[in-house]
Amino acid sequence: MTLEVLGAFGKGFLFVFAALLPILNPAATAPIFLGLTEGASAATRTLLARRIARNMFWLLLGAMLIGSYLLEFFGISLPIVRVGGGLIVAANAWRLLTASQPTADSRTELAESFTPEMARRQAFYPLTFPISCGPGSIAAAITVGVSLSDPRISIALGRTAGAVLGLVAIGLLVYLAFRYAQQLLKPLGEVGTLIFLRLSAFILLCLGVQIIWDGLHELGVALLREAIVQARE
Repeated sequence: MTLEVLGAFGKGFLFVFAALLPILNPAATAPIFLGLTEGASAATRTLLARRIARNMFWLLLGAMLIGSYLLEFFGISLPIVRVGGGLIVAANAWRLLTASQPTADSRTELAESFTPEMARRQAFYPLTFPISCGPGSIAAAITVGVSLSDPRISIALGRTAGAVLGLVAIGLLVYLAFRYAQQLLKPLGEVGTLIFLRLSAFILLCLGVQIIWDGLHELGVALLREAIVQARE
């Protein structure tokens, strides 16, 4: 039984790690983090990286454990979550894409205005949700949570414990990617970083539109099925 529980623990860890890390993709989100924190000091960005990683962990853990029950309680479907989240992602991406290049004076003004208190207010929205942890990862976490259940309590607990450890590992990677994002992009230079940030914003915009489309497509398919069933009756 002990080996079986250990196997369930390992499967839960690998399942969460393999299912959520590619969707979260902290390496691709790090440039967006830099763009949204323009003017923040290194200490403030470190604070933000720590808070974002912590917020992401609790958000995905809640989605994994009770997300399906909450959606059912409020009568909200996953396609609706995708449409709403996709709109927020697209709006933030558009803001990044159309932002003007800051001058030396505006950088100084931004640095003075981006205080630690302001960073705390923005740590969850929009930096954690929906930029770092969007509707796609939340939907995936809900799906993962459903698959962790098992009639045997010991196996279910083993899978859940492994899944929680997997979330901790992903949170650590998110923290490291955001904490050292500026150093990772430094070899590109100022012009290269600007181009990379614009390209990342455009990709994020496309991702937001794709999320919206997926939600609308699922809603359309559901309506079509309902119409077919009513026609047959």
